[in-house]
Amino acid sequence: MAKYIFVTGGVTSSLGKGIIAASLAKLLQARGISTTIQKFDPYINVDPGTLNPYEHGECYVTEDGAETDLDLGHYERFLNTPTSQANNVTTGRIYQTVINKERAGEFLGKTVQVVPHITDEIKHRMLLLGKDDKYDVVITEIGGTVGDIESLPFVETVRQIQWELPEEDVMVVHLTLIPYLKAAKELKTKPTQHSVRMLSETGVHPDVIVCRTEEPLSEDIKRKIALFCNVKPGAVIEAADASTIYEVPLLMQKEQLDLIVMKKLKIENYKEPDLSKWNVFLNKLKNPKSTVNIGLIGKYIELQDAYKSILESFIHAGAMNEVKVNVVNVHSENITAENVNEKLAGLHGLLVAPGFGNRGIEGKIIAVQYARENKLPFFGICLGMQMAVIEFARNVLGLKQAHSVEMDPNSPDPVINMMEEQKRITMMGGTMRLGSYPCAIAENTLAHSIYGSTSINERHRHRYEFNNAYLNAFHEKGMVTSGVNPATGLVEIVELPNHPFFIGVQYHPELKSTVESPAPLFVRFIDAAKKQAGLNA
Repeated sequence: MAKYIFVTGGVTSSLGKGIIAASLAKLLQARGISTTIQKFDPYINVDPGTLNPYEHGECYVTEDGAETDLDLGHYERFLNTPTSQANNVTTGRIYQTVINKERAGEFLGKTVQVVPHITDEIKHRMLLLGKDDKYDVVITEIGGTVGDIESLPFVETVRQIQWELPEEDVMVVHLTLIPYLKAAKELKTKPTQHSVRMLSETGVHPDVIVCRTEEPLSEDIKRKIALFCNVKPGAVIEAADASTIYEVPLLMQKEQLDLIVMKKLKIENYKEPDLSKWNVFLNKLKNPKSTVNIGLIGKYIELQDAYKSILESFIHAGAMNEVKVNVVNVHSENITAENVNEKLAGLHGLLVAPGFGNRGIEGKIIAVQYARENKLPFFGICLGMQMAVIEFARNVLGLKQAHSVEMDPNSPDPVINMMEEQKRITMMGGTMRLGSYPCAIAENTLAHSIYGSTSINERHRHRYEFNNAYLNAFHEKGMVTSGVNPATGLVEIVELPNHPFFIGVQYHPELKSTVESPAPLFVRFIDAAKKQAGLNA
């Protein structure tokens, strides 16, 4: 039987519940305790698949094709283990399931209510990952903050689980804020007291309070929080601001969060933590030997979370290459043929990001042309790969009106076409080509030298594909299709052999990059950028 840890948040959003949950999971994993994390989001969207990146950041895709919250990316990057559909549940999915059951007559004519029907469905999903003995500990992050109307059914379900399960099988970790008032030159505990009181009023009492703070917590402050929030003094944990999220597990280890949790849950069969690989990575991350400048060409650059997995992949690949990756955000809408030299000056590599829609497309195409003609290391992901295809078609094949049917349905040369199975789909949510698919890689290609294999699996999220009717024309002019789906012939990878580094992929390699297993494409791309910068490879 698995044990359950619930992570709640108070005072304000964006405190880092996901990072604390992932850090705790990492520490338990390092002690030989099999751990997984799940996220319960209070919004009514069924999943974040149809949300604008400005609203919710990136949409993270799991191996089994679930469109999920970006926190699942943190879980995977920290634990180096894949998540699934079961690891992210929204209010929308809960209500959809319950309403479908009601329509099917499963409730035998009873009035369907939040309690017990909604809470029972939440409970079922909260406990699901712990049913098959695969995990010793299941950590559940509750989205939003205590007091939010949307989160109340989740908190009520946690209360019921606390009541139903043995005391040693469930605990609550509450993350809160201790603000520092510069005028008074002191830390204030009152917001935390109010937050815990509000949580307690729902019937849920925290076992551990993790305090986000800009200044160190004195023992007096910890005792004060413990007294007024009714927890043991040792259960008040300082979570100071860190220079990188990857430092947080070590900070939590210093605060003995894992030991406190194991004592409460009566976990006795554990070993001393092995964080040697993590420490090697962190040492390289914090002590780079040099810097490379990488241009990130996108249209959501105002919001860092829109490209979260890409930015984290740069961190992993940078550490592997012992360089700091300085990401230079370049808005694709602002790139023109007249200013491209100026906009991309001083870069050692160029990544054209994924995306949808017509906005900023021509800027991306101009950026690709610049990289191709100036021998600048280029890496295109999903839409970025499609832009490389369109640019090559226009400027090398001479098909001046070549385009994607997504942007120009009437293009005379649709080198990027809608996938055949997508043409019959009318619903938007969860209907793209999603999840992990195989890719066969041709030998003696850049892709083969990067992966060291002729067969890989990568995650996808797209509706459009390379139009194979133009395949021979591209081959004749020197573009190599080095990776294809073995079952459908879908082009997965394009590259230019007569270029220092030019590769575009239809899939999303950033979604599988972790601290312990950085994405090979990113590692090689940064290596190419090092050579471009004149640094020793």
